[in-house]
Amino acid sequence: MLAAKVIDNIWSTRKAESLIGLKLMIVEVLDDKAAVSRLIAADVIGAGIGERVLVTTGSAARRMVGDDNIPVDAAIVGIIDEDCTF
Repeated sequence: MLAAKVIDNIWSTRKAESLIGLKLMIVEVLDDKAAVSRLIAADVIGAGIGERVLVTTGSAARRMVGDDNIPVDAAIVGIIDEDCTF
Protein backbone atom coordinates (compact mmCIF):
# COMPACT_ATOMS: atom_id res chain seq x y z
CA MET A 1 0.00 0.00 0.00
CA LEU A 2 1.16 3.53 -0.75
CA ALA A 3 0.47 6.91 0.85
CA ALA A 4 -0.34 9.52 -1.78
CA LYS A 5 -1.98 12.90 -2.31
CA VAL A 6 -4.77 13.39 -4.84
CA ILE A 7 -3.64 16.14 -7.20
CA ASP A 8 -6.28 16.09 -9.95
CA ASN A 9 -8.95 14.08 -11.69
CA ILE A 10 -8.50 12.71 -15.19
CA TRP A 11 -11.10 12.34 -17.92
CA SER A 12 -11.15 9.88 -20.79
CA THR A 13 -14.02 9.96 -23.25
CA ARG A 14 -12.79 6.86 -25.11
CA LYS A 15 -11.81 3.93 -22.92
CA ALA A 16 -12.34 0.24 -22.34
CA GLU A 17 -15.98 -0.51 -21.65
CA SER A 18 -15.12 -1.96 -18.24
CA LEU A 19 -13.79 1.45 -17.14
CA ILE A 20 -17.03 3.31 -17.84
CA GLY A 21 -18.40 4.78 -14.62
CA LEU A 22 -15.10 4.67 -12.71
CA LYS A 23 -13.79 7.92 -11.23
CA LEU A 24 -10.10 8.21 -12.12
CA MET A 25 -7.73 10.41 -10.12
CA ILE A 26 -4.08 11.41 -10.47
CA VAL A 27 -2.23 10.78 -7.22
CA GLU A 28 1.29 11.75 -6.21
CA VAL A 29 3.10 9.16 -4.06
CA LEU A 30 4.36 10.72 -0.81
CA ASP A 31 7.33 8.34 -0.39
CA ASP A 32 10.34 9.92 -2.10
CA LYS A 33 11.92 6.45 -2.50
CA ALA A 34 9.00 5.05 -4.49
CA ALA A 35 9.66 3.74 -8.00
CA VAL A 36 6.95 6.06 -9.42
CA SER A 37 5.96 9.53 -8.35
CA ARG A 38 2.48 9.73 -9.91
CA LEU A 39 -0.22 7.16 -10.63
CA ILE A 40 -3.68 7.12 -12.09
CA ALA A 41 -5.91 5.40 -9.56
CA ALA A 42 -9.55 4.34 -9.60
CA ASP A 43 -11.33 6.11 -6.75
CA VAL A 44 -13.74 3.72 -5.07
CA ILE A 45 -14.32 5.79 -1.91
CA GLY A 46 -14.95 9.35 -3.14
CA ALA A 47 -11.67 11.09 -2.32
CA GLY A 48 -11.24 14.74 -3.24
CA ILE A 49 -8.43 16.79 -4.71
CA GLY A 50 -5.89 17.71 -2.04
CA GLU A 51 -6.68 14.78 0.26
CA ARG A 52 -4.01 12.34 1.41
CA VAL A 53 -5.05 8.80 0.57
CA LEU A 54 -4.08 5.14 0.78
CA VAL A 55 -3.54 3.49 -2.60
CA THR A 56 -3.34 -0.22 -3.29
CA THR A 57 -1.91 -1.65 -6.50
CA GLY A 58 -2.01 -4.82 -8.57
CA SER A 59 -4.57 -7.54 -7.99
CA ALA A 60 -5.73 -5.91 -4.74
CA ALA A 61 -6.75 -2.82 -6.73
CA ARG A 62 -8.76 -4.92 -9.18
CA ARG A 63 -10.55 -6.64 -6.29
CA MET A 64 -11.46 -3.27 -4.78
CA VAL A 65 -13.08 -2.27 -8.07
CA GLY A 66 -14.94 -5.58 -8.00
CA ASP A 67 -13.60 -7.26 -11.14
CA ASP A 68 -10.39 -9.27 -11.41
CA ASN A 69 -10.39 -8.76 -15.20
CA ILE A 70 -10.66 -4.95 -15.24
CA PRO A 71 -7.59 -3.06 -16.57
CA VAL A 72 -6.91 -1.19 -13.31
CA ASP A 73 -3.55 -1.29 -11.53
CA ALA A 74 -4.15 1.21 -8.69
CA ALA A 75 -7.14 2.07 -6.50
CA ILE A 76 -7.73 4.61 -3.74
CA VAL A 77 -8.91 2.59 -0.73
CA GLY A 78 -8.72 5.04 2.18
CA ILE A 79 -8.48 8.69 3.18
CA ILE A 80 -5.73 9.52 5.68
CA ASP A 81 -6.91 11.47 8.74
CA GLU A 82 -5.74 15.07 8.99
CA ASP A 83 -3.84 14.57 12.24
CA CYS A 84 -1.63 11.72 10.96
CA THR A 85 1.93 12.61 9.99
CA PHE A 86 4.70 10.67 8.30
